Amino acid sequence: MTESEKLYSDIIDMPRHVSSKHPQMSLSDRAAQFAPFAALTGFENAIENTAEKARKKYD
Repeated sequence: MTESEKLYSDIIDMPRHVSSKHPQMSLSDRAAQFAPFAALTGFENAIENTAEKARKKYD
């Protein structure tokens, strides 16, 4: 038995809590919480546009 198994041996086989107030979240909704997101939408396009203007200016 590893050290972490020893630390949690008293709770490792306990049943998982199921809320009586809140319905279970669907797997797709749970996955969406951990999916990457674009914090700065449109930022990449702005960078590309600026780079293109700079290329045209120096060509």
